Amino acid sequence: MSLDTTTQPTADRPATSLAELREQLTLEEKVSLLVGAGLWSTTAIGSIGLRAMYVSDGPAGVRGVSEDGSETSASFPAPSALAATWDVDLADEVGALFASEARRHGVDLVLAPQVNLQRTPVGGRHFECYSEDPVLTGDIAVHVVRAAQDRGVGMCVKHFVANDSETQRTSYLAKVDERTLREVYLAPFERLVHDAQAWSVMGAYSGIDDGTTAAPALEHRPLLTGVLKEEWGFDGVVVSDWVATKSVTGAVDGGMDLQMPGPDGPWGDGLLAAVLAGEVDEAAIDEKVDRMLLMAARVGALAGQDGAGEQRDQVFAVDVADVLRRLVGRSMVVLRDERGALPLVEKVERVALVGPNAVAPFVQGGGSAYVRPDRSSTPAAALREALGAEVSVHAGAVSRMLPPQLDLAGRCRTPDGRPGALVEVLDAAGDVVESHVMTAWNGWFREPAPQAATLRIRATVALEEPGEHEVGVGTVGFHRITVGGEVLSSAEHLVGAEVILDSSVNAPTPVVLKVRVDEPTTIDIDATVQAVHPVGYASFARAELVHRTPGTSPDELLAAAVEAAAAAHLAVVVVGTNEEIESEGYDRTSLALPGTQDELVRAVLAANPNTVVVVNAGAPVLLPWLDEAPCVVWGWLGGQEWPEALGDVLVGRTEPSGRLPWTLPADEADVPVPDAIPVDGVVDYHEGVHVGYRSWLRLDRTPAAPFGHGLGWTTWEHDEASAVVEADGSVVVTATVRNTGRRAGREVVQVYVEPPEGTPTGDRPVRWLGAFAVVHAEPGTRTTIPVRVDARAFRTWDTERSGWVTPPGTYRIRVGRSSGDLRQTVEVELQDSVATRPDS
Repeated sequence: MSLDTTTQPTADRPATSLAELREQLTLEEKVSLLVGAGLWSTTAIGSIGLRAMYVSDGPAGVRGVSEDGSETSASFPAPSALAATWDVDLADEVGALFASEARRHGVDLVLAPQVNLQRTPVGGRHFECYSEDPVLTGDIAVHVVRAAQDRGVGMCVKHFVANDSETQRTSYLAKVDERTLREVYLAPFERLVHDAQAWSVMGAYSGIDDGTTAAPALEHRPLLTGVLKEEWGFDGVVVSDWVATKSVTGAVDGGMDLQMPGPDGPWGDGLLAAVLAGEVDEAAIDEKVDRMLLMAARVGALAGQDGAGEQRDQVFAVDVADVLRRLVGRSMVVLRDERGALPLVEKVERVALVGPNAVAPFVQGGGSAYVRPDRSSTPAAALREALGAEVSVHAGAVSRMLPPQLDLAGRCRTPDGRPGALVEVLDAAGDVVESHVMTAWNGWFREPAPQAATLRIRATVALEEPGEHEVGVGTVGFHRITVGGEVLSSAEHLVGAEVILDSSVNAPTPVVLKVRVDEPTTIDIDATVQAVHPVGYASFARAELVHRTPGTSPDELLAAAVEAAAAAHLAVVVVGTNEEIESEGYDRTSLALPGTQDELVRAVLAANPNTVVVVNAGAPVLLPWLDEAPCVVWGWLGGQEWPEALGDVLVGRTEPSGRLPWTLPADEADVPVPDAIPVDGVVDYHEGVHVGYRSWLRLDRTPAAPFGHGLGWTTWEHDEASAVVEADGSVVVTATVRNTGRRAGREVVQVYVEPPEGTPTGDRPVRWLGAFAVVHAEPGTRTTIPVRVDARAFRTWDTERSGWVTPPGTYRIRVGRSSGDLRQTVEVELQDSVATRPDS
């Protein structure tokens, strides 16, 4: 994309190039441009016509820039759902939707997409990533970014690089060899620079050890400056992840351009002084300022610049609800449909809708992906509309590990008898500097007094209902918790700015006490909570106060659900995860469905053979009953339109034509990378290039469903395939498929590459995705489609010659429906190649 970087003349300002604008700035102004002005904005400089630029979190929507979280936004399906469509045209629509939502919220740069790979299924942000495969990730992301930027909204691709898990994410080093980095983890970023001309890249919290340099990601000069900027020619802005900047000169030399947030922090406090002291060359500052000004010109933040994007004026030409509803419907994956249960072709009168996620669907993951949805609805209402049936709703199982928040207003009293909890802010000497009576608590106490060292929370909790109550407190930092005079927990774990977004801050696990009550009584809670004063964020204290009253037992919940299912014409069981399981800030400890959900599924299947199971989760979970269920649909975290899209799928308005973008395990013991827990601060990427399904193939393990699997509502034959090698080394595969079912449908033609015979074991994967294409066909129709496998798919990184090579020999091209369901094979002969330097 070309961009005129000369501002247009105005009445008081002549036409000026970006370089000339930079020359008008003082050193202080230049430095200020490289540090955020606040949590979500950059610095404005009126003398050159530069307004502030606004950024917003955005993996599954555009949250906006209000600090109180009051803005509502369109809640998108999780990114993994988009990848499950394998549909680049739909990715274009999502990119346009990002631009529309960004402009609506006054946002210039959206912090998305996340193109880290799903290296392990337990990764806390697995749902935020597209796929375990670099080709699928890159293809989808390129179309999202290109479509958004074509409408004048910048996308900030994250997190550079190998930031694929959450445990100790602010400090660990990812130990990844050079070849693996090049072929796997850098590959999507390279595509986004070369094919989408991404305007921004975000540096990660974690660090990289590539065998030659071990450094924080934002200080890793060989990768950030050497590969990204110099070798690939990236001309955009490298933004720090929030509070990820650890140094002044290290980050300058490494290649970071913009520290967020600001105005304080390492650069806010020390960058100007470092330049004045000669520790940082002003030429390095100028180069970063040039990047910031180019970004400003692209997004239209400079007076006299209209901004980039050929479709900039059509940014609102998008039907938000329609795109989201079609997206989540198409993304759903039919894992199993033994009797053709879906779509429903006959009217049903009574439907039993059961499962914890039928009552409270989990439509978006926790952390920076969260937005406050524009609208919400329930599966029950959506199914009543779609089916025209009587729908009864039953939870059937317990799925949450923790009790809900404590009701301060209705159940608690302060020490002097007022409703609520007494919160006292203490200084380092233990003196009270302010106090509050809190009648509502969402886990956060914002902006205590600057001298605050701790908060003390005291409340008397009324336990009136007979039975077993659960009461607990979880805190950040050091704490001492007593309930009724008994010490439950006492520990000291101070947190600092560098772990502001770690699990210890986001989700302190409460210590829960079970109290059996025969008659009304009270207990006392007394907790001391650390006050945290992070750089770049408002001060806060974090604590979880929880309570669960005695209620219906799991056995009673199950019995009611089974009774309803047995009396219904159709049972729809919705099971899945929740924000306790899938969130930024922490990794999962298990792949099992939480609580008693597996027992619920089996009981309903026994009660009613006409049962559809819907899995409402973003990342893989174990489905031990998969082979027993007649119909199982993977429903994803679907955003605000999820209930309606589920209704569309059940009645046949939308085909669930999704294919898995990752591997679904059958047994946790088979998972090649079962965790990402750092050892002595290091996460060893020991599997090398064999990521995801590649490791499953290499280890000859059988998953519950392979990468690429999905049935849809019709059947397909792959009749024939042929291949032609082009002059540049690319291979065009011509595949013919036939819809052999009774319904129109969408097939994803997947093309895999297998290396020449004789390739050393473990050197190259057994097979890897080379390309894919989506076909739509009516019943009985044969369709021929070309699928281009780029020459890059055959190359490998030669570490000795520091370049790309394509080993000669006969490659097998496998065409099929998944990595484990291959229907056609063709062979192509590729010639030896000279090592291609990355900068040639």
